[in-house]
Amino acid sequence: MDYSEVLPLSHNSLIAPESSSTSYSSYDSGLPCFANVEDVVKTLRPALPIQCMHPEKIVEAARNFINHFQGHSLYAVKANPDPYVLRHLYAAGIRHFDVASLGEIQLVRSMFPTAHLAFMNPVKSREAIQAAYFDYGVRDFVIDTFEELHKILEETKVASDLTIIVRLAMPKGTAACQLSGKFGCLPETAISLLRDAEKVALKVGLSFHVGSQTLDPNSYAAAIQKAGQVMKESDVHLDVFDVGGGFPVPHLGMDIPPLTDYFSVIKNEVARLKLPKSCQIWSEPGRALSGTASTLIVRVELRKGDVLYINDGSYGNLFEVFSMGWKNMVQLIRPNRKSRKAASKSIVPFRFYGPTCDSIDYMPGPFLLPDDSCEGDWIAIHGMGAYGAASQTRFNGFHSELQVEISGKSEVSVPKTTRSGGHLKLVKSEKIRSI
Repeated sequence: MDYSEVLPLSHNSLIAPESSSTSYSSYDSGLPCFANVEDVVKTLRPALPIQCMHPEKIVEAARNFINHFQGHSLYAVKANPDPYVLRHLYAAGIRHFDVASLGEIQLVRSMFPTAHLAFMNPVKSREAIQAAYFDYGVRDFVIDTFEELHKILEETKVASDLTIIVRLAMPKGTAACQLSGKFGCLPETAISLLRDAEKVALKVGLSFHVGSQTLDPNSYAAAIQKAGQVMKESDVHLDVFDVGGGFPVPHLGMDIPPLTDYFSVIKNEVARLKLPKSCQIWSEPGRALSGTASTLIVRVELRKGDVLYINDGSYGNLFEVFSMGWKNMVQLIRPNRKSRKAASKSIVPFRFYGPTCDSIDYMPGPFLLPDDSCEGDWIAIHGMGAYGAASQTRFNGFHSELQVEISGKSEVSVPKTTRSGGHLKLVKSEKIRSI
């Protein structure tokens, strides 16, 4: 089957009309629709990687934040800027966006003209600052240096309606990925920046980021307490208090608490700060809003012992699986064929190599799959909605933007593991929704 003509590319996704009353289910994405990932493989036998989009999962994640987080949730667009994802988040009620580049500003503003955009990159070009303010109506800017504050004032012609947010550095804590090495200032600098910002900006805020995929809700408690001390010493009236991102998602090979535990810790700690009633509380979820948005289907091209050579890798959708060492939940798909027997029920660990000629195109896993996995099988890799497709390159001529939509509610069986002595062990099969 020539599925290349059937599957639209992601950049062909339709732009949703801006209407808060429109249900996400009424949008026609233009994507072929399947009940589950098995049906995708059975029907298409794809030779290229395919992103299977889960609209219900996107909406579920958005509503979790809208219903349970106490303030505004700004979607971190960098996690997944696909118009398909943005459209479903907006339809579910997300109206605030954390943008980090002029390109992201242009994208979101073109789709949602009245959305609130906050320029949350602490280092911005002068051209981006100027265009964001004068061409796209951005008024909220983050800083972590005096130099950046001066750039913003100069490029906006000392505008009288700015919101300046100071980013405070935080230690890694329980995050899988530490972010304060690049951005964030020390408490003494934050105190001075807050005082200076109060003199020149209409509104002033304080933010931090505890790191990506934070595993312990108490990391937010420690961060809020540290930020509270900065507030107290600065004696500045805050208009915005931003607890950043870092909220985790499942299916990456680690146990995580429910997000409501994080929201509860944040709410309790913020209450102790006794902030002004007018102070807005922000968060910046990226992975938590898009991480379950898609499942990636790849094909096995060769097996060498415990290594499977697949048709996507670290230069494609699996960049974070490579760079972060994720151990995503995986599922073997082997359509019924007379010449192939059903997959073995014995599960063993595998490693992956991607399709390029670069030896670092390697994902050590372990990824738990049937012991007879081999060339011609397909693998569904779960939890691929964040920092996957957004990080793709065209290195070595390998690239795919093929997408389908999953709208059914069938269950698939994936191996569940536990750690013992630093090793993963199979416990039982866990049913997860393939929605």
